[in-house]
Amino acid sequence: MAFYPLKNKIQHYAWGSRTAIAELTNRPFPTETPEAEMWMGTHTKGESEVNINGRWVPLSKLINDDPAGVLGDDSERRFSKNLPFLFKVLASEQPLSVQAHPDKEKAAAGFFRENALNLPRDDPGRNYRDGNHKPELICALRPFTALSGFRPVHEIIDAIGKYCPGTLPRELELLRKSPHKNGLRRFFQSIMTLPHDQRKACIDEALRFCDPAGERELEETWMKTLFEKYPYDIGILSPLLLNLSVLKPGQALFLSAGELHAYLYGLGIELMANSDNVIRGGLTPKHMDVDELMNILDFEGRETGVIEPEAVDAFESVYPTPASEFQLSAISLDNSGISRNCSKSPEILLCVEGRALLFNEHNSIHIEKGDSVFVSAGAHEYRLEGKAAIFRAKIPDAEKGTGSRGQVSGGRLEPEL
Repeated sequence: MAFYPLKNKIQHYAWGSRTAIAELTNRPFPTETPEAEMWMGTHTKGESEVNINGRWVPLSKLINDDPAGVLGDDSERRFSKNLPFLFKVLASEQPLSVQAHPDKEKAAAGFFRENALNLPRDDPGRNYRDGNHKPELICALRPFTALSGFRPVHEIIDAIGKYCPGTLPRELELLRKSPHKNGLRRFFQSIMTLPHDQRKACIDEALRFCDPAGERELEETWMKTLFEKYPYDIGILSPLLLNLSVLKPGQALFLSAGELHAYLYGLGIELMANSDNVIRGGLTPKHMDVDELMNILDFEGRETGVIEPEAVDAFESVYPTPASEFQLSAISLDNSGISRNCSKSPEILLCVEGRALLFNEHNSIHIEKGDSVFVSAGAHEYRLEGKAAIFRAKIPDAEKGTGSRGQVSGGRLEPEL
């Protein structure tokens, strides 16, 4: 076989939606509990299953039984017989925590350190649940609001001067004297360790400067929203420090190691290296570790790099990133057909709209909205025919890479669900 229908794990987190993922996957809604993420891959926390001759087995078993045939010779060598990416649908009805992910070196060291302490993998006080890094791409299916990366330092100075001039004068002066990443590091460390009374006072001051009618700044709207959910959490000031973006359907953000971020609201496709390492710094009742967060953060202030898909032909557009583990593309069929080669990489196809026939000379399968399929590298080539919107996750060719970070023009936006 070359095509394997997937049965995927739903993660039930409090910030999730009772409708979005269920609607996408054609299940009854609202659901009893919030559904936050649907995982497609081999991560031990939520491994997918594949259907082989009517029997559901772990995806990792399919790979382990024939690594070269399923992953392809090149991918098998590069990624030690493992599927290197994790594909998700993410639905946020409430803000996620302010967080960042470590690079490979720090992830490996942290995982080793916590293992040496005999911390169980599911210990709530654990930072590192595996030894891998977690660069990630989030692509909007519906309008998606996110905070990502520190704003340029001059913008942070302006924002703090506008909303917290009376309660953060020392911190503001520190940043004015050192308007670079080392100064930003010291500034952020000071903000994150404010005494309770000063933290309360600066949040109160920031909210007083917000327009009561909520018609002035998007940052103000979100500060008030975050305060309602997490009163006096320091993360309430995040819209003043981080880039705030509202992605249109089909637009994306790439988040590299150490990039502080928080997803605030929306439905999106997420593709990342196969990891679940999260270091939190606010807006959550879960474990937070400010010291470790400071250890992994990138303090280079920059503008938001919204990514547009780059057209490779009339049907498929690729999202350029520097990641070696994954590549995301969007396929749009309008009563048409395309052929694709997958001889060097396994793929996961997720249909988000419409219906299509997936086939090659040996196998065929119908897919429709909500269906996901694992395509073995052994399929070599396949064809898609129908009217559908499909996201394609694969491993990029080693010699080609996937492009560079930043804004890319061209391509088409996928239809809003």
